[in-house]
Amino acid sequence: MEHLVEEPLVAKDFVTNQDVRWCPGCGDYAILSAVQKALPQIGKKKEDIAFISGIGCSSRFPYYIESYGFHTIHGRAPAIATGVKLSNPNLSVWQITGDGDALAIGGNHYIHALRRNIDMNILLFNNEIYGLTKGQFSPTSQTGIVTKSSPQGTTDRSFNPGKLALGAGANFFARVIDIDPKRMIDVFIEAEKHRGTSLIEILQNCVIFNDKVFDNVTNKAVKLDTQLWLKHGEPMIWGAENNKGLRLNGLQLEVVTIGENGITEADILVHDAHCEDDTLHNMLINMATPNYPVAFGVIRSVTSLTFDQGVYNQLENEKANSRFKSVNELLNSGVTWEIN
Repeated sequence: MEHLVEEPLVAKDFVTNQDVRWCPGCGDYAILSAVQKALPQIGKKKEDIAFISGIGCSSRFPYYIESYGFHTIHGRAPAIATGVKLSNPNLSVWQITGDGDALAIGGNHYIHALRRNIDMNILLFNNEIYGLTKGQFSPTSQTGIVTKSSPQGTTDRSFNPGKLALGAGANFFARVIDIDPKRMIDVFIEAEKHRGTSLIEILQNCVIFNDKVFDNVTNKAVKLDTQLWLKHGEPMIWGAENNKGLRLNGLQLEVVTIGENGITEADILVHDAHCEDDTLHNMLINMATPNYPVAFGVIRSVTSLTFDQGVYNQLENEKANSRFKSVNELLNSGVTWEIN
């Protein structure tokens, strides 16, 4: 009998026949393409992958990935994703959300998903605006931003998604940019390898309602001096001349220049993404221009028992120690009556 040989999956295997309906130039296109290129590398069949989304521009994502998907209600995707993972632990589960969906109406679900550490990947599209509903300020909008819902400028203080995540106990946090597809793919694969909740914040440009919001970091003229790409085990060095570094000065991070004032590469901090103490990870997440570069890549990756594994352990323990071995035994236990 002839054996059928399965061909390795490629990116186009994850492309659906649906028309992609985002604005021309939207950063979502690049994220979609990066995910479709990453999926063949995680070693799962299409039927073993599920994408769950809430509401917003980003949340149309499941229509465009050739796998299982669920476009759910606003802010509640973590609850659906949790149920999906518990029902079938073999699934690779991806939650797609935006800064409004995750941090406003879904804020409660967001922090508890991170606290519980269920094994799934959360892609947080952060464009610092409500795009689908035409440009209201969101929880990540910068203080003072003028929008249709804040004509005199908002007085809100904005959320830092990473800082909020670590406060909730997140074990994996990474940050990427929509215009850097190669690094996005690498980080998505790292997130899938991690057992537990992996949160990836994606700085995503909204060309209609908040265009060039990250221009101070992503512009070609400045990006080498404003982006620090972290790699576990390597010194934190960046810059157009690759000579800028970070070191600790007391309880603060200090930017130094290698070659000046006796500074050498040996003085530069080495990134430890696996350190359980999140003090330095918080410092890296908080860095912002103009005094610091913005940290990208996997900032924190620490393993611990996942929520789903804890549930399965309890089930196995109950099965092993239960005096009932079947539903029939349970129903016929205790006091019973026979009706003549």
